[in-house]
Amino acid sequence: MSAWILLRGLTRETRHWGTLPRRLADVAGGARVLPIDLPGNGEFARLRSYRSVAEMVGFVRQVAFERGVPGPYRVLAMSLGGMVATDWAQRHPHEIEALVLVNTSMRPFNRPHERLRPRAWPALMRVAAHWRDAGAAESAIHAMTCNNRLTLAADIEAWAAIRSSAPVSRINALRQLVAASTFRAAAQPPACRTLLLSSAADGLVSAVCSASVAAAWRAPHRQHATAGHDIAHDDPAWIVEQIHDVLR
Repeated sequence: MSAWILLRGLTRETRHWGTLPRRLADVAGGARVLPIDLPGNGEFARLRSYRSVAEMVGFVRQVAFERGVPGPYRVLAMSLGGMVATDWAQRHPHEIEALVLVNTSMRPFNRPHERLRPRAWPALMRVAAHWRDAGAAESAIHAMTCNNRLTLAADIEAWAAIRSSAPVSRINALRQLVAASTFRAAAQPPACRTLLLSSAADGLVSAVCSASVAAAWRAPHRQHATAGHDIAHDDPAWIVEQIHDVLR
């Protein structure tokens, strides 16, 4: 049975998945669920981030191999992680059985102002200005990426603790941003089953991005009505429900 590989986005790590890995494991029929951090984040925070998505693919493949998880894989990935998953599937099609891409974007399907909404720039500047202040930075990230604020205080406390225990350096954040902005998907769609998930209320990346990719690839696209960019935080049960409904 194919294992699930989980990849997060820009400067985020496996602990930011929250309850989603457990929820996915509950419906995965015994398949292993393996969240992997990108270089520069989480357990690999002391490593230098790569400036290209292709190099990130090589890193993730090596980690999966070293942890004894054989392919082919199913990959659930968000944002920058979605670009890594896409490149992986296009470069090594025999290794990927299915893709689930959440609020991702990529050239040549999406334009710059769609990939990063202009209204998000002030919030990004606040994050950059308070980069070394865990509480302030995570408060700004939460406001920018989450629409579900029922557990706001607990979220900020947990995320600030994560940031303090495995801080992402400014240079690694910049290198990840370069990788995301310069990535260009191959013309040929992934050969595996692919599902695009997005949110109509994403304040960071336009939902048009996932819709455009899905249309180009003729892949199913499901859209959440109210969640923010971080659907895994706002409604993890919805993500698992869509995976089970479409990929079963």
